[in-house]
Amino acid sequence: MIDAHIVVGARPNFMKVAPLFRALSLEKWIKPALIHTGQHYSENMSDAFFSDLGLPPPAYNLGARGETHARQTAAIMVAYEDLLLAGKPDWVIVVGDVNSTLAAALAAKKLNLPVAHLEAGLRNFDRTLPEEINRIVTDSISDLLWTPSADASDNLQREGVDPSKIDLVGNIMIDSYLMLSDTISRASTAKRIGVTERQYVVVTLHRPANVDDPIMLTRIADALRQLAASATIVFPVHPRTRANLETAGLIGRLQHPNIRLVEPMGYVAFMSLVQGSALVITDSGGIQEETSYIGIPCLTLRTNTERPITITLGTNQLVMPETLLEAATAAISAGPRCPSNIPLWDGHTASRVVASLARHCQAKA
Repeated sequence: MIDAHIVVGARPNFMKVAPLFRALSLEKWIKPALIHTGQHYSENMSDAFFSDLGLPPPAYNLGARGETHARQTAAIMVAYEDLLLAGKPDWVIVVGDVNSTLAAALAAKKLNLPVAHLEAGLRNFDRTLPEEINRIVTDSISDLLWTPSADASDNLQREGVDPSKIDLVGNIMIDSYLMLSDTISRASTAKRIGVTERQYVVVTLHRPANVDDPIMLTRIADALRQLAASATIVFPVHPRTRANLETAGLIGRLQHPNIRLVEPMGYVAFMSLVQGSALVITDSGGIQEETSYIGIPCLTLRTNTERPITITLGTNQLVMPETLLEAATAAISAGPRCPSNIPLWDGHTASRVVASLARHCQAKA
């Protein structure tokens, strides 16, 4: 029996590992255990949250937090090393690009444990972003790299990763979306908050480059107010974004009859909102993928993306505040698009990951 730790640290990580944990739990040769680092603590992570995802409560919650990237990463490494020393698993599986991903991978490799990285190979080639550093370092020390798209595999090979370590498995977030699609449809978020389907725009903002810079945040707020003259906007406001809007005195600029500032939502409620929208404006990574799969136009307020396939094959477009109004108006006028047919974004990524891990376990035996 193979023991495997699946390490998660932020709410989006749980969404990504849910279909994988479910698939591994059906296998008789492996025993998966969820390890929650505690990087992002949320009171909303109730029993219902895990039940909706088909997940048990984490086997361990390390409660490792820190106020800066370094302190957070260090706290997770120390706490996870203690757990590993108490009982070493056969594999450590990390996911995504948060600090928990890097910290767990480092702690495991220092103890010579094999590490697998789910969602490997993504690059935006901007090393000023902490996520890019986490991705690069994690990939460089991992023993098995599961990539979501061919460009991610190409990135790894250019960096000198042994091709035998790379498995193109597809996009695990599409598995999560399809796993919960019925629940998402029943959520009827648009109806609950009083907006009409296909007649509103969803906005999400949280990246430091956008919300921590008062000048950039002002430009974005002005662009959204301009857009509100012709479109209803629903804006679930991230806590840090709200605090920065208040500090910069910008909340008043967003007080408009067509702008709804609402509290952050869980995955099901939020994806229900996205599913019924005419357009999404975001600086998030994952939403670029989900909108491409569904066929919802997406404008990403960034100068780069680690998911270029969402531009070449999907519905995504990079914009800046000064081009936002024109791009949004054009996207709304064009209407919904056909869902993107991106290779291996088909809801079967988890099963391919299980098969990949089984092959590598047999090879090591």
